[in-house]
Amino acid sequence: MQGAAPVLSVRGLVKRYGGLVVTQDVDLDLRRGEVHAIVGPNGAGKTTLLGQLTGDVRPDAGRIYFGTRDITTLPAHRRARLGLGRSFQITSVFPDLTVIENALLAGQAHAGHSFRFWQHALDDHERLATAMALLAQVGLADHADRLAGPMSHGEHRQLEIAIALAGQPQVLLLDEPMAGMGIEDSATLTRMLLAMKGSVSMLLVEHDMNAVFALADRISVLVYGRCIATGTPDEIRADAEVRRAYLGDDASAP
Repeated sequence: MQGAAPVLSVRGLVKRYGGLVVTQDVDLDLRRGEVHAIVGPNGAGKTTLLGQLTGDVRPDAGRIYFGTRDITTLPAHRRARLGLGRSFQITSVFPDLTVIENALLAGQAHAGHSFRFWQHALDDHERLATAMALLAQVGLADHADRLAGPMSHGEHRQLEIAIALAGQPQVLLLDEPMAGMGIEDSATLTRMLLAMKGSVSMLLVEHDMNAVFALADRISVLVYGRCIATGTPDEIRADAEVRRAYLGDDASAP
């Protein structure tokens, strides 16, 4: 992985809201196949940075590259077509549909089919097999016929990641997937993401430092919109500036 060309790059990214600078000259590389975590205190600019990567927030300066292609001005749907997938802080499943129907809808959306015909996908064995494979990848194959609404928060997260994977992304942007989870659900999702490592490049914004240290190949630390350090988990643990600015007692986390 070391030395490989980055699949996603950010150079000098800046976002201002009036006099408030939310991201300050951020440089970032996501290597192919790696998990790169973005951490920092509340208000550090993590969500704004993610919004700039997805195309939901227009940067005031700097460039964003997907491979060698400059995508700085591309709208969100064009970025998704190129292979940029994401999950959200708030789960976005269809609660009145079954788990398999959610996965089928996501697959049809990626293929450009009208939602009006989603019900016919249940009779399409190839699409059904693809959707079931996605559910197996996130540990939900045994729950395919359950309604999505009553499932646990952790299961909603798993399904949302299956929905994101239906687009066959090269890069998966994960926006605090552990938010609101208990210890058991967080551990389950961490194991699931570990099993996916190498198959898709992941940029992970997360507060749960146990999950970050378990998953990340590299970590970047944002403080007041500025990236103060990037390195391996061991390098970040040992960085005195990071410990002062953010990690504190969490520096001893496993």
